[in-house]
Amino acid sequence: MTQPRRALITLAASALLVLLAGCATPPVAPGSSGAGDASDTSDIGATIAAPGEVTGQGLVIQTGDAPAQFCLGPVAESAPPQCSGIELADWNWDSVEGDETAGDVTYGSYALTGTWDGSVFTPTSAMMLALYDPMPFVDPLLDPENAGDTSDADLTRIQTEITESAPFVALESYPQNGYLFVRVIYDDGSIQTWADQKYLPDVVAIRPALVDVG
Repeated sequence: MTQPRRALITLAASALLVLLAGCATPPVAPGSSGAGDASDTSDIGATIAAPGEVTGQGLVIQTGDAPAQFCLGPVAESAPPQCSGIELADWNWDSVEGDETAGDVTYGSYALTGTWDGSVFTPTSAMMLALYDPMPFVDPLLDPENAGDTSDADLTRIQTEITESAPFVALESYPQNGYLFVRVIYDDGSIQTWADQKYLPDVVAIRPALVDVG
């Protein structure tokens, strides 16, 4: 078995995530002063481990001998692509197909299943994303008949605050249908509870990139 090659993702990608998700002015929660009961949960989302296997879709990228990373958020469409992701343990390019190499960077898009301990993802299976056929899911909050009642201005202000100071990693966020959708790495319900306490229920919709299997 060959020794896995490792990836160092450019620091510029971190700025890209902020640019893609950010807004300009600090928010105030609708109907509140902006301070909530969840203000003391300073490490929420930083180390939420999944109790069992999870699955996710994204770009695996590796530069040289640095740790391979699984990018679950935005990816810069450059050659090679650039992104910031979670560390992958025991990644071996020889066990997958569909990878490409540019210089010392190797990358490919995959659906991975494995375990998440809050800081490192250990894959147990991988499939090329082009061959992956997930179960269809229609988010009920996208139904026009189930629209939220928070204004676009308030959602934009909340988006800015979450991007700049939320106590968890926001991979990306966007207002739609009267809600602010926020994509995170993984949530056991704690991040959604934090958002509901700080911004009131039915305002922020937390959507994890890693979802529990079964």
